[in-house]
Amino acid sequence: MLNFLIRKDVRKILKRKDSDAGERGRALEDLRASLFNELRTSDGAKRQQQRICGPTVALSFNFLVSVGIILVNKLVLGKVGFNYPIFLTFIHYILSWFLMAILKTLSLLPASPPSKSTPFSSLLSLGIVMSLSNGLANVSLKYNSVGFYQMAKIAVTPTIVLAEFVFFRKRVSYQKVIALTVVSIGVAVATVTDLQFHFFGACIALAWIIPSAVNKILWSNLQQQENWTALALMWKTTPITLLFLVTLMPWLDPPGILSFDWNRSNTSAILVSAVLGFLLQWSGALALGATSATTHVVLGQFKTCVILLGGFLIFGSNPGTTSICGAVTALAGMSVYTYLNLLNSQHQPNKTSPRQAPFSLTKSKLSKENGETHDGKCTGEYV
Repeated sequence: MLNFLIRKDVRKILKRKDSDAGERGRALEDLRASLFNELRTSDGAKRQQQRICGPTVALSFNFLVSVGIILVNKLVLGKVGFNYPIFLTFIHYILSWFLMAILKTLSLLPASPPSKSTPFSSLLSLGIVMSLSNGLANVSLKYNSVGFYQMAKIAVTPTIVLAEFVFFRKRVSYQKVIALTVVSIGVAVATVTDLQFHFFGACIALAWIIPSAVNKILWSNLQQQENWTALALMWKTTPITLLFLVTLMPWLDPPGILSFDWNRSNTSAILVSAVLGFLLQWSGALALGATSATTHVVLGQFKTCVILLGGFLIFGSNPGTTSICGAVTALAGMSVYTYLNLLNSQHQPNKTSPRQAPFSLTKSKLSKENGETHDGKCTGEYV
């Protein structure tokens, strides 16, 4: 047996296996080193994000998380009795910052662009509107029904279109205006049977509209024009958001947070909400970086219609003929809006200079989404 093992051909086989294992190990090490090198620069991190998480993946990810967090937050604010929506948002961002700190420690957090490329005022503005947008959203969800909460989102669409025209000269084509109008009317009709009016809740919902629109616009523009990745931008703006959430607590949260029953069941539900809050912020940032603010709002309205029709088709709920017709109408408008986006992307010429080559994928996605025309001059963009 010993003579057999030391035979020349057997030794070659064993040596070949050791060599193959070494090559696989070196390949894995090279892949790991390449990944870390990509994450060390903002350009490389941006390319990694675009390769791994395109528009379809980002929108699908955000869709699933959005459905889950609305249901969980309604459970936490209602059945669990955690009547502190701003503090709940604060917990979300604390957990987000903690998870990103772990990624930073492990050198897995993408690098940020040079500080001179983005004014601090832009990051400060984003941090402030994030605190207002997410905090007021949870307050609205506490006092209003889910139907009224979704109804308030309809006003975000025209607000985004108007703001982008005023500040960025982005023009929306006539066909898309019609499609977005159909979507808004359909969602309004679909949710009209689930409206529970509360005066304070309605005021909060109205106050939430502008911060929500500005939040989406800033997230989209900073990622597409300033070369930020979702996680890097979250890491920079989360401390600002936490600071302003602390200032909102005395005004919008009732007293008695320390007297809340922090048992295992309640704490688990709040932690699940916090994890979903981190995933919602991340997935929303990915979706806004890959598409546009308007498309992200349309995705939210699509989610509303899917929940309503899914309950009717799968669980046998009966929201009423009016709501079903409204949901179908909204889905038809969304289909037309998607078709127009695809049509614009097919007719958009691909002009990329050598200096812009590393960012060609970003520009391509932006052009597909916004129908942007580049002729070397500063002209208005068509969405």
